[in-house]
Amino acid sequence: MNNEKNFISDERSSDHYINEINRLNELPILPIRDIVAFPRLRLPLVVSAQSIDRYKNALSENRWIGLVALKDGDVQDPTPEDVYHTGTIVQVLHTKKSDDGTAMLVVNGTDRFRITDWHSKKPPLKARVVKSPEVIEDDLEVDALARHVRQLAQKVIALSPQIPDEVNQVLSQLKDPLQLAYVLALNATTEVEWRQNILETNSLKEKLRSIASYLEKEKEVLAIGDRIQNEARDSIDKSQREYYLRQQLKAIKKELGETDEQTSEVDDYAERIEASEMTAEAHEQAKRELARYSQMSPQSPEHPLIKTYLDWLLDLPWNKLSEDSSDITRAREILDADHYGLNDVKDRLIEYLAVRNLTKKREGNADGNDTSEPSSGVILCLAGPPGVGKTSLGRSVARALGRSLTRMSLGGMRDEAEIRGHRRTYIGAMPGRIIQAIKRAGTLNPVFMLDEIDKVGQDWRGNPSSALLEVLDPAQNGTFRDHYLDVDFDLSQVIFIATANQLGTIPPPLRDRMEIIQLDGYTEYEKIQIAKRHLISRQLKAHSLEEDEVTFMDDAVSKVVRDYTREAGVRNLERQIAAICRKGIVKLTGNGWSHVVITPELVREYLKKELFESERAEPIVIPGIANGLAVTPVGGEILTIEATRMAGKGRVTLTGQLGDVMKESARIALSYVRSQAPASQIDPTVFDRTDVHLHVPAGALPKDGPSAGVAMVSALISLFSDRAVKSGVGITGEITLRGRVLPVGGIKMKVLAAHRAGLKAVILPKRNERDLEELPDEVRNAVHFYPVERIDDAIEILFKGSLNHNNTVPCESVDPFINHMSPVHANCQGDGEKVG
Repeated sequence: MNNEKNFISDERSSDHYINEINRLNELPILPIRDIVAFPRLRLPLVVSAQSIDRYKNALSENRWIGLVALKDGDVQDPTPEDVYHTGTIVQVLHTKKSDDGTAMLVVNGTDRFRITDWHSKKPPLKARVVKSPEVIEDDLEVDALARHVRQLAQKVIALSPQIPDEVNQVLSQLKDPLQLAYVLALNATTEVEWRQNILETNSLKEKLRSIASYLEKEKEVLAIGDRIQNEARDSIDKSQREYYLRQQLKAIKKELGETDEQTSEVDDYAERIEASEMTAEAHEQAKRELARYSQMSPQSPEHPLIKTYLDWLLDLPWNKLSEDSSDITRAREILDADHYGLNDVKDRLIEYLAVRNLTKKREGNADGNDTSEPSSGVILCLAGPPGVGKTSLGRSVARALGRSLTRMSLGGMRDEAEIRGHRRTYIGAMPGRIIQAIKRAGTLNPVFMLDEIDKVGQDWRGNPSSALLEVLDPAQNGTFRDHYLDVDFDLSQVIFIATANQLGTIPPPLRDRMEIIQLDGYTEYEKIQIAKRHLISRQLKAHSLEEDEVTFMDDAVSKVVRDYTREAGVRNLERQIAAICRKGIVKLTGNGWSHVVITPELVREYLKKELFESERAEPIVIPGIANGLAVTPVGGEILTIEATRMAGKGRVTLTGQLGDVMKESARIALSYVRSQAPASQIDPTVFDRTDVHLHVPAGALPKDGPSAGVAMVSALISLFSDRAVKSGVGITGEITLRGRVLPVGGIKMKVLAAHRAGLKAVILPKRNERDLEELPDEVRNAVHFYPVERIDDAIEILFKGSLNHNNTVPCESVDPFINHMSPVHANCQGDGEKVG
């Protein structure tokens, strides 16, 4: 309201538009929300795109329209019941459309009207209206009320700093009492109902009395708020005076040789800063913060924040290093004692220790003294199924090196501030979990375990994986800057060991910064050894049992491994051993036994029926079945491929929660079988009158990947040629339409799964033959391997000498074929054991 023209209406003769309204016999009614239009005032309105479409003609310039207020501002499509029936006739003076579809209207209010009859009860609303002029008294009481209202309004404006002083000038120019009343009602910060009541009140005196009552109340509220603000200002001034007096008192005490608690605390911080071995940047930052702290009142909100910040700077191990053990033989003994197997990981850690010892020795000889720790520059990532010992291996590494161990779980982390910390401008700011873990470790060179790095997420708070790029880069982490500390901190001496179940979910830039060491599942022999060397003794100790009270027989441990567990790791195996220990305690305490010997029969009694007996590879006695091999997040497993046919028109049905890649493999397999039908002793016409259903059991689990292609071809050839695939053979490999067998991943875990399931032979791509070097000796000695380059070679292995469901072949009949295919290993037993 910078000038009168902003809201004061042009005076127009009512005859100018009443004749127009009477001619039309109706008036467009536009509902408006959260505002009331008044006569004799000019009003800007924002009209939605929907209203523009509905009132297109009425909202054009120089047109007349009736404005009524909505009773409920949330109503979207108002009806006559949703609006007040008293409103203001306005003329549209100006229209300006916006890019978002809305329009800004400037309307000129002329007269009050009352609706007598509705012509249209749905938008756009139209109604018959009659003028409803106000009762304007012309006496001294009206003049007195108008003057009183104007004075109250000026006082309210004076108490409201957000209202400009020009408004007072506008009010002083308003000579018409009715116009004054409507101007004040329009700008009142009240509900629509009160303003509508002002519009509907007929008497000018009553209007002015209502507005005077409102202004009296508003003046009291603003006066109270002003008093509260003044009291707060006085309180701040008092605090400043107290601080000034306190500084004077401190100077007086200093002259008298006295001290106080805060002075002692500041001196203590100063001594600790000088005695600390923090970097030059951190030292300067600490001194600046201490200077602010010493001059700050204890009642200041920043006082405890600066104190906490100084505590964090002083508690960090800026230059405290633990001495590494240089005894490589002892380190090897510790690793072997804590973990059975895992030779690749142990060799890599021993190599790291040897290189570190040599580097440290030669740097010391070159400089004459050894004052710095050589940078490790190694970030290890132990990847493998759950339960294979990734996290516990980190503890053994710390013990072997003589370092502190700290760990941080990254599973489910979605906030980047968890890594880099929060800036100190935020309430409750803290350093990131990296700095917190270093503080807990107490040294600058701990072994830092980053568990579940493959399960880091991201959302609107940032991507923690991106923050880890700096932490896990040896070229950058020497100057890691936490947002809370805001100074460089050296992480280059830390040995970071990450763990993951799946590498595919780790972003490529983060994966590139780590040295991947794959930990695959354990063999049955390794599980038995781990149980005998570690798990049994650990559970006996956990259950307060002595070794001479519960004894596990070797065949009992084998039964638990074979019949009650089916996993890549040993977690479930330890649970079963714990269950046996609990049953043994019942025998010792309840039945009076002095010694419990765990036999296979007692295992069956304690653990009830075998859990995984049915999941061992079953003999294949009917056509259409083949044993594929797959890799899951918990290790390898057998993937049975089943195919059946029925009369139809050549349709193909694929079930078992198959992904797109696996579905494509199934279609390729069927196309190849059809193209090679004569060579496979299959009638080529059978495909046109037969529907095929290919199913992979465990339908509730999603499956994908191309490695089941060869197994699918085998199952389809077996189905259409009525010949069963040889039992005891696991199959893996991707196929092409030309009959080539392409390499696949996860060979070690797949072969271990085949060995656990009792398979005696594995067909794999020729180009995966080098992956067999990673297998344990007991697996290579127990399983035959047939590397193939073409599908024809695999089919010959699976079906040679196996017609009419005779799916097993004596060992002597396989030998010539084995020599022909050049298997990696073929161990036929002299007792005539049959090999699938």
